[in-house]
Amino acid sequence: MLNPKLKVEKREILGRKIKQLRREGILPANIYGKKVKSQAVQVGLKEFEKVYADTGETGIVDLVVGKGKTRSVLIHNVQIHPVTDQFLHADFRQVVLTEKVKADIPVEVVGESPAVKDKKGILLTILDEIEIEALPADLLDKIEVDVSQLTEVDQEIKVSDLKLAKKVDFLTDPSLIICKIGPLVTKEAEELAKEDEAAAEEAKEEATEEVAEKEAKEKPEEKEAEKKPVEDKKPEEGKKAPRQAQGEKKEGSVEEKKKA
Repeated sequence: MLNPKLKVEKREILGRKIKQLRREGILPANIYGKKVKSQAVQVGLKEFEKVYADTGETGIVDLVVGKGKTRSVLIHNVQIHPVTDQFLHADFRQVVLTEKVKADIPVEVVGESPAVKDKKGILLTILDEIEIEALPADLLDKIEVDVSQLTEVDQEIKVSDLKLAKKVDFLTDPSLIICKIGPLVTKEAEELAKEDEAAAEEAKEEATEEVAEKEAKEKPEEKEAEKKPVEDKKPEEGKKAPRQAQGEKKEGSVEEKKKA
C-alpha cells in the first residue's frame, strides 16, 4: 500500500505573523528529526486535514518540500484550537525506515462486558494510550482491547495481557491496568451516603430535643397561671362606682315598698 503524499513549501513568515497564514487557509508546520535540521514549512489546511484523517500520528507520510526529495515523516504534536477545533500547528517528524521509533498508540475498547450487560458493574478505562517501539512501517494506528472476557466486578485487563506482533515492543509498564470492572456504587459513595444519613439523623434528634426543652419551659408557666385566682376589679380610690342601670333601680324600689 502506497503512503499518502503531502506537498509543503518553505515558510518565510514566522512569529505572530503566522496568524495571517491561518486566515488564508495555510497551516504553519515544522520538520524535525534525528540528525535533521529543523525547518519551518507551510501546507494547505485542507490537504493536511485529508492526510491526517487517513494516517493520524502513526502512519507514514511521503512529504515533499518544494521541488526537493521525498521524506518519510510521521505527523506529530498537532495543535488544535480548544474552541473552534481548527488546526493551529503541526510537526513532521522525519524518520529512517530501518530504525525503530517510539510512539503513543491510542487504546480502543471493543466488545461488550457481560458484567456491564448484566448490570453488575461499570467499565472503567484507565489507560487511553500505550507507548510502543517499532519500525515506522510497523507502527499501529490503534490497540484494540477486548472486554468481553470481563464477567465480574474487579476483573481487569493489564498491559501484560495484550498480545501483539513480536516486532512491536511495549514501553509502557506491563503491570499497569488498562481497564477494569468497578462496582455500580463505589465504596466512597456508600461511605458518603452513610455519613449523610447519620448527619440527618443527628439533626433530627437535636430538633426533637429543642422542641422538648421548649415545651418543658412553657408548661410550668401555664400551671402557675392556672393556680392564680382571678381578682375582682375594685374601683380605684377617689373614683365613684358606676351608677346602676335603670332596671336595677326599679327592682330595688319595688323591694323597699314590699318591706314597707
